[in-house]
Amino acid sequence: MPEQIVILDFGSQYTQVIARRIRECHVYSTILRYDTPAAEIRAMQPKGIILSGGPASVYAKDAPLPDRAIFKMGIPVLGICYGVQLLAHFLGGKVEKGQKREFGKGTLTVLDSSCPLFEGLPSTLQVWNSHGDRLTRLPKEFGVVATTENSDYAVIENRERRYVGLQFHPEVVHTTHGREVIKNFVHRICGCGTDWTMRNYVDQAVEEIRSVVGKDRVLLGLSGGVDSSVAAALIHKAVGDQLTCIFVNNGLLRSREAEVVQEVFGRHFKIRLQYEDASDLFLKRLRGVTDPERKRKVIGRTFIEVFQAATKRAGEAKFLAQGTLYPDVIESVPIAGNPAALIKSHHNVGGLPKRMKFKLVEPLRCLFKDEVRVLGLELGLPREIVYRQPFPGPGLAVRCLGDLTPAKLEMVRAADAIVVEEMKASGLYYKLWQSFAVLLPVRSVGVMGDERTYDYTICIRAVESQDGMTADWVKLPYDLLEKLSNRIVNEVKGINRCVLDITSKPPGTIEWE
Repeated sequence: MPEQIVILDFGSQYTQVIARRIRECHVYSTILRYDTPAAEIRAMQPKGIILSGGPASVYAKDAPLPDRAIFKMGIPVLGICYGVQLLAHFLGGKVEKGQKREFGKGTLTVLDSSCPLFEGLPSTLQVWNSHGDRLTRLPKEFGVVATTENSDYAVIENRERRYVGLQFHPEVVHTTHGREVIKNFVHRICGCGTDWTMRNYVDQAVEEIRSVVGKDRVLLGLSGGVDSSVAAALIHKAVGDQLTCIFVNNGLLRSREAEVVQEVFGRHFKIRLQYEDASDLFLKRLRGVTDPERKRKVIGRTFIEVFQAATKRAGEAKFLAQGTLYPDVIESVPIAGNPAALIKSHHNVGGLPKRMKFKLVEPLRCLFKDEVRVLGLELGLPREIVYRQPFPGPGLAVRCLGDLTPAKLEMVRAADAIVVEEMKASGLYYKLWQSFAVLLPVRSVGVMGDERTYDYTICIRAVESQDGMTADWVKLPYDLLEKLSNRIVNEVKGINRCVLDITSKPPGTIEWE
């Protein structure tokens, strides 16, 4: 079992970012429910525990609280924002509603530079705050390490027990030296090494897959995207021909997707591949559906139905594999009593009907997208597949706003192909997180030649990101934008206008639906 840090999630929008920061230290991290029993955590033998932030107040009637026994485990604890308030709440301090709320940038002044958390760091840091409550009395045996303009207890510490509390968020990019703060907790306070690598993960995952699957057969829904492709390669490495991949054409795919998948995986990698063309059925079910969440649910239900029929044709199998990633798992599971909200539905997470009597194999379940890419290269997959930009599970349905028709899907598919082609030609495609076209349900007047047109609008979306949790729009060169607009308007029938999306995440999302 690798050294690991356990993160208890109390509903913070930054919980996954904390996990990423820890893994950047070459230490494994696991996100658990806030109320996970201490006995279960102890069995995992973590080197430390992090209590995440969250929107609740510790004194609220329905406040999410951890198992009190975690404070008797004798291992380091780091409380972040709501987490530091929990430390105070459980260990004799006091939390009250602040007279002034602290949101955004602040200045942290370190008073005690001997605190291991700030070793090697300057005495003044820019930090990012997001809280309304604040500590008004220290927990027993705690001392003050740092202050901000509005908080006398911005950082507190019980050095003997190795407990530290931060009123700010070190995990976000807005906090200068935030990565070093987390690194100091992981290495200096928890005593973790730097042993966790993707090569370790391959060996660990192959061994686990073999021990779970044994001699039974595995089915996997292959989409051609990075996630399912890497999952297929990993499982194939573990069990070989015991794996059969089923590729469902839902009519919402990118240009030439079906042909590419069959060529790469069936003929090149020699993985058993079963092709199912269900495009007519999906488009029939989606006719007239405009709500984004309903679209996802219709696609999810139809996929399960088609996939279930396909599994019967594939022959008997005990296991079903999915390319589910960590962000899919965390974003899609609203926990009763947990303030974390459902962000969006994923048709490959928890959507299987009970009558489908498969056991799940999800070898990528605890990885982020950038980690999956590293894993793909480690497994020998071509760079062109591994560094392919992410594509949503519901496909072009979430890039074609409003009702779906074959004509509209063809417009967005053709426009998207032009975006991909020009981004590759410019050398930017593999440098960006995503770049694609969105068809807006907006028609406007245009002039082409001597004729008046009344056609649709394509929006170009290009973002930079490390893990998809946050993203910034890309300032594309004007000559590239001009080329994209000219080609799309001239080559895609039904389009007479192009616009550029200049919204970051947050407040927007990467996809439009």
